Amino acid sequence: MTSFSSKWLLTALISLTLPAFVSAQNASPEKSIVRVNATLQSYNFLRPWEKGAPTPRRGLGAVLEGNRVLVTAEMVVNSTFVELEHPSSGDRVPARIVGLDYEANLAVLEPQNENSTVFDGLEPLQFDNSVTAGETLQVWQIEDNGDGVTTDVDVLRVNVGRYFIPGSVFLLYEVKGSLQARVNSFTLPVVKDGKLCGMLLSYSSKEQTSSVLPAPIIESFLADLEDGNYEGFPNLGISIAQMLDDTFREFTGLDADDGGVFVRNVAKDSSADKGGLKKGDVILAINDQPIDARGNYEDPNYGKLSFSHLVRGGAKSGDTIKVDIIREKEPKTIEFELIRKHPADFLIDPYMFDRGPKYVIFGGLIFQELTLPYLESWGEEWVNRAPFKLVHANANPEEWEEEGREKLVFLSNVLKTPSTLGYEGLNSAIITKVNGESIRNITDLAAALDDVPEGGIHTIEFVDYPKVIYVDDRASQFVNQQLIQYGIGQLKRLE
Repeated sequence: MTSFSSKWLLTALISLTLPAFVSAQNASPEKSIVRVNATLQSYNFLRPWEKGAPTPRRGLGAVLEGNRVLVTAEMVVNSTFVELEHPSSGDRVPARIVGLDYEANLAVLEPQNENSTVFDGLEPLQFDNSVTAGETLQVWQIEDNGDGVTTDVDVLRVNVGRYFIPGSVFLLYEVKGSLQARVNSFTLPVVKDGKLCGMLLSYSSKEQTSSVLPAPIIESFLADLEDGNYEGFPNLGISIAQMLDDTFREFTGLDADDGGVFVRNVAKDSSADKGGLKKGDVILAINDQPIDARGNYEDPNYGKLSFSHLVRGGAKSGDTIKVDIIREKEPKTIEFELIRKHPADFLIDPYMFDRGPKYVIFGGLIFQELTLPYLESWGEEWVNRAPFKLVHANANPEEWEEEGREKLVFLSNVLKTPSTLGYEGLNSAIITKVNGESIRNITDLAAALDDVPEGGIHTIEFVDYPKVIYVDDRASQFVNQQLIQYGIGQLKRLE
């Protein structure tokens, strides 16, 4: 498998209307794309005070109006340096990110030097959002000598699927065609009749199939950025079950010919939660679009699509949505505002880029807030390899949220020091209280450890084994100074 992944990008404050004298027919790889060079450095979630080694990434970006460049968010994820390079002359200029959305896997770049020659002779691209199944598109690449390479791909279908972030799905074009490997082929523009219709997300050399992030999502992203206050794509905040079983349908009050999907869970403080949608409801229609028993609706442009596209493709944050439901076998209609729940607002962050994990080290005890990237540090099979208690908590956050927790703080590991003797084998233990104070987040824990109890002994309580441990403050403070002296430069990160 050759990957051309591109992480979710949110882009900039731009109007994408081309000057009248620029025609789509004149667009070509050499004239409308630039090379993008990035240096990436991710955080280490198992050793939260460290960062990984810097790694280079090289891709292509589509030139937009105003000397801006569109790439995928994955192209610049955790970037410490980004530069733009003219495809022919090789002129380079450092760039800044002016729009970014990891869920939509989109980003917009601009040169730090307005007088740069990187855009000399280049022409911005217009958009085409009219792609349908059966059409032929072109994937653009650049040779090392600056010559353009165009590869035809056929659109197999239009559906809804994952871009980059787990659980975050958007509209996708699935295309087929044999792509040529190039050094700078991480992010690739896809065009139709000289107009940008998408960005390549992935490529399977075995199947010769690719996923393309389509222009309608890109244009929605750019439109949101225009006022300088990017809100992001809304999320409904529910998990659903299909209703294909006749007994299940009868139990919920559905007739044999009715469609609808069953609401299994509603995320706290999500659009659905604030709007009054409840676990056990059956969604029959959204904005008068009937939902079938598999969770699809009939889109006028693409045919059957997941109903999620009605939220993440057909609406924006702040819009009001109408939902027809069955509740306790009675029909009901509710209306509510769509919002975007940001990753930091979840009990367990679903992703963390461009920011490090929050942690506190005290005398060799390492405390963290649980995040999905921490669990993913156990590899592709993290569901089976990561600590079971933490995996279970990630899958069932409701019970912890009902306790009033904002984050799930746990003892991730123990460094062997004089103040942790006897505790060296402890790890993955979820904390309830420190010195009698309930712990809702890592800031609460840091404050509790700063408040030295009478006698100088801290009491740390856990949900499960070992239930409680006792830590001497004076010995721990001495160890803290040694840890700083011998390589751990920062004992806490709370922001």
